[in-house]
Amino acid sequence: MTPPVDPILVQIGPFAIHWYGVLITIGILLGAVYAARQAPRKGIHSDHIWNGLVVAMILGIIGARLYHVFSSPRGGGLGWEWYREHPLDILKIWQGGLGIYGAIIGGVLGVAIYAWRNKLPLLVLLDLGAPGLALGQAIGRWGNFINQELYGPPTGSSWWGVKIDAAHRLEMYPISQYPPDTLFHPTFLYESLWCLMLFLVLAYLARKRADRLRDGDIFVGYIVGYALGRFWIEFFRPDAWMLGSLAAAQWFGLALAIAGVALLVLRRRDRVARPEVMADTETAENDSSAGNSKVL
Repeated sequence: MTPPVDPILVQIGPFAIHWYGVLITIGILLGAVYAARQAPRKGIHSDHIWNGLVVAMILGIIGARLYHVFSSPRGGGLGWEWYREHPLDILKIWQGGLGIYGAIIGGVLGVAIYAWRNKLPLLVLLDLGAPGLALGQAIGRWGNFINQELYGPPTGSSWWGVKIDAAHRLEMYPISQYPPDTLFHPTFLYESLWCLMLFLVLAYLARKRADRLRDGDIFVGYIVGYALGRFWIEFFRPDAWMLGSLAAAQWFGLALAIAGVALLVLRRRDRVARPEVMADTETAENDSSAGNSKVL
């Protein structure tokens, strides 16, 4: 499996439109279409999805880029050591380099600002956006395929994997040691498939199990689901930004998954306790009414 097209879709003089940006944009728009179609079911006008998307996209891109800029990837990947010496390259997002955890933080901040300004329920908006976010990631990851990035170590297989040319090889995989026909793990594909599955699960739960969910559950489900998948996928990232024995994304993923699961459990306990409290209250009210009847 090798990239079938040039990374540049259209070149007009010094200006170029890259497949990477096009696929990310398509993913975002399809995710927004999903959210806009579901919004009326939650009492939210679909226009709010599109208006809020602008704010979420701007802050999401800023957050994603900052995460990448301040990272320290292995194997010759660009990170803080490069960008502090070449600050103008920070603006070249078409060359790749967007961190999803930074995008999530920036995007959530954007949604929170929009919800606050328009007096809308934040958790409902996050629930609407979460499945679409997973769908957008599933599509956008194919931009990494075209750019010949986000690949793992050699598969050792004669049929499974992607070929990476010399210009896009990490320093640890030189042509002299790994021939041109060497196949590498398609890490981008693993994440794309995981996000697609996550989208389908979240969309099903939001549609078919809505009566059992509380506002915010779908978003927390996305956080937990993506974090668990990303933890596994990071083992196929030889260029990962490491913090000790694990990749930074794995530490972040563990923290988010544990926090998310704990939150869901606590919310369920609260929900179970509420009917008991209500039942005790109703019993007390009934006893009080009976006592009053006897007095009368």
